[in-house]
Amino acid sequence: MTDQPGWIKLAQGREGAVLQAGGAWTIEHAADLERTVESLPKDSAARALDLAEIEAIDTAGAWLLARATGQGEGGQEIPWQNLPPEFQPLAERVLTAGPKVLPDKARPRTMTDWVADVGAGVDEALTETLNLVAFFGEFVLATGRVIANPRRFRWTPFLVHVEQTGINALPIVGLISFLVGVVLAYQGAGQLRQFNALYLTVNLVGISVLREMGILLTAIVIAGRSGSAFTAQIGTMQVSEEVDALRTMGLDPMEVLVIPRVAALIVTLPILTFFADVMGLLGGGVMYVTLANETFGQYVGRLNDVVDATQFWVGMVKAPVFAMLIALVGCFEGLRVSGSAESVGQMTTRSVVEGIFLVIIFDALFSVLFAIMNI
Repeated sequence: MTDQPGWIKLAQGREGAVLQAGGAWTIEHAADLERTVESLPKDSAARALDLAEIEAIDTAGAWLLARATGQGEGGQEIPWQNLPPEFQPLAERVLTAGPKVLPDKARPRTMTDWVADVGAGVDEALTETLNLVAFFGEFVLATGRVIANPRRFRWTPFLVHVEQTGINALPIVGLISFLVGVVLAYQGAGQLRQFNALYLTVNLVGISVLREMGILLTAIVIAGRSGSAFTAQIGTMQVSEEVDALRTMGLDPMEVLVIPRVAALIVTLPILTFFADVMGLLGGGVMYVTLANETFGQYVGRLNDVVDATQFWVGMVKAPVFAMLIALVGCFEGLRVSGSAESVGQMTTRSVVEGIFLVIIFDALFSVLFAIMNI
C-alpha cells in the first residue's frame, strides 16, 4: 500500500467544476484528510468527484469522501466517478450504510401519526401505573418487616423529615390558606349579596375550606415542595451511586430511604391540613367581618352553628392517603433516576405532576364515596 497521503482539489473540466481526489484515503492519514476536507470551499458547485487516481481506500477514507461530497447529509449530493473497480464494493457499502438526515421540510403529520402518539402515551401511562403499583407492594412488604421488628425503623431521618416537611412548611401553607379564605369570602359575598343572603358566606367558607380547599391546597403545596425534594434527594444519591452502596452493604433502600419519608409525611400532612383549615377560616372571617359589618365573635358563633365535626373529619381523613401518594411517587421517581443530572430534573418534574394528578383523582373518588354514603 502506498504511503502517499490522499489529496482532493477543485479543478475545472470541460463541463464545469470537478473535484479530483487521489492517493491513499486510509485511517493512517485520517487526521490530515479531515483537515483537507474541511478546507474545501463550501460553495464550489462541483458537478462530480473524479476518483480515477485513488490508490487505496478504507472505510474511514470513504466516509471522509462522502462528507466532502454531501453524501448522506440531505443536501446536494455530488456523484462519484471513475472509482477503480476493486474499491467500488466498499464505497457502495459506506454510502448505503450512512444514516440519511431528513430535509428541512419534513413529511406532514397524518392522522395515523396522531393515533400512534396517543397509543404510545397510553402505553407509557399504563406501564407507569403498573410500576407504581409494584413499588407500593414493595413498600407494604418492607413496612411489614419494620412492624415485625421495630428496631429496624430509623428514627433520626424520620424526625429530620418531619421537620423539613412539616414545621418548615407551616409559613407557606398558612399564607396560601389564609389568602384563599379571603378570596372565597369575597367572591361568595359578592354573589350572595344579590339575593340578600350575605350571611350564607359563612356556610360557603366553612364547608368549602374544611371539606375541600384546606386539604387540597395543602396537598398540592406539599407535592410541589416535599414530593419534589424527595425525588431530588434520592435521585442525587442514585447518580452518585449511594443507593448501590446501600445495597452492597446489605441495607434495603426501601427501609433506609422510603419508609422514613412516607411515615414523616403521613404524620405532618394532617397537622398541616388542620393548620390550613384554621388559617382559611381566619382569612374568610376577616373578609366577612369587613364586608358584613359584623364582629368576629358573631362570625365564629355563626360558623359554629353551620359547621359540625363531620365537615372537619371529611377533610382530615383524606390527609394520610394524600400523604402516602405524594411520598410514594416522590421516592418512586427518585429511585428511577438513570444516572445524570438531566434525569434528576426530568424525574423531579414527573413526580410533581404525577403527585398532583393522583391527589386530584383520589379527591374526586373521595367525593363520590362521600356522596354515596350521604356524608
